[in-house]
Amino acid sequence: MTARRLSGAAEAPVPWLPMIIDVPRPLPAPARVESRPGRTVRLRDIRPGDRRGLIGFDRDPGSGGTPGGYRHWATHRADVAGAGDDRHLAIETLHGRTLVGSIWLQADPASGRFSYGIGIGAQHRRCGYAGDAVTTLLAFMFEQRGYRECEVSVHGRNFASLALHARLGFHEEGRPRDTELLRGQVRYPVLMAITAGHFAAHHPGFAAAHGPARPWRGRHWRTPRRGRHWRAGHHS
Repeated sequence: MTARRLSGAAEAPVPWLPMIIDVPRPLPAPARVESRPGRTVRLRDIRPGDRRGLIGFDRDPGSGGTPGGYRHWATHRADVAGAGDDRHLAIETLHGRTLVGSIWLQADPASGRFSYGIGIGAQHRRCGYAGDAVTTLLAFMFEQRGYRECEVSVHGRNFASLALHARLGFHEEGRPRDTELLRGQVRYPVLMAITAGHFAAHHPGFAAAHGPARPWRGRHWRTPRRGRHWRAGHHS
């Protein structure tokens, strides 16, 4: 195809050039966490049948004793679809597949940072489920999704959560001066964070092999005690 001649003037033909349209590169598809096993629990996508159990956790009188106000089932559940890596995940045990809690994930792919909130049902606490769920989530986000830092805000009076995050390798970044007065008590958040490099050093090989599987220990598990007359020679 050549350009049209004007008023009969002789002109050199102009070759036709194809139009090139720069199509923007699509964003990565959101990750599906159909089942991500840890040592004692697995993270999986929320199912319709989980609704009753999660609402039951929120209505349990024992759930009100944890500062921070985490809700397992809330109105923002409707905004999960199409929100990138943001999602609400169920926490269930590997043995028995019992629903024990949930974890809410919020991610910012542009900055490489993400955050989360976690809650364990009152009847399932003190079994190590929260620590294993958080470690499993960190391994997935750092090693599979390529994020570089995780930041969380912990209620200043939630001493159990502060100790848990410190044990997992989080370090305290600050305590904002802005405080909130509620029912005569001062509430303040503690900002904690962990980087991908620090996680890899603190939990080597977790995502690849999960380390040796430890036997499940119930809430009333105790280390076997040696009696007064125990001698090593009798048990060699």
